[in-house]
Amino acid sequence: MAKKEWDYTFKIILIGSQGVGKIDLMSHFAGQDQMNNSAIGVDFKLEGIELDGKKIKLQIWDTAGQEKFQTISSSYFRGAKGIMFVYDVTNRKSLEDLALWIEHAAEQAKKTERIILGNNCESESARQVSKTEGEELAKKHGMRIFETSTKASLNVEKAFLTLAREIKEKMDRTEKNSL
Repeated sequence: MAKKEWDYTFKIILIGSQGVGKIDLMSHFAGQDQMNNSAIGVDFKLEGIELDGKKIKLQIWDTAGQEKFQTISSSYFRGAKGIMFVYDVTNRKSLEDLALWIEHAAEQAKKTERIILGNNCESESARQVSKTEGEELAKKHGMRIFETSTKASLNVEKAFLTLAREIKEKMDRTEKNSL
């Protein structure tokens, strides 16, 4: 019998307004050059990690990020184990839009693990959203928050690994409870 290559496969989707840096976050985590362009429709990357001696394949999906694509993104919730809600700390509207994305996800993917990312935190002089505002949003929705920067390599890997660990722990608990 062939050896299983992966112990787990987790589909993680990045959701947020266009231009908040979802593609850059995906590419940075996957060790690829940042693309600094917008996805039309959907883009995804695969990345392998190891947690607690288990090999995990992450399928990281970037939905289009434009409100007109919200109906398209509904199909991408199927099978998702985790969601990263992304806003740009230099763009207040992206935080305001995040409330709609969170509401939409609550209808589509009730049992997913979720975190919020405040991206581009290296741009302190251009900041429009305070760290406290992001923390309040995360607390309101019962999520963790990370301020991230692909330019400064800040918290990107930590955010992905934290979400992957939360998914794995939830799956382990579910498996243990079903025995």
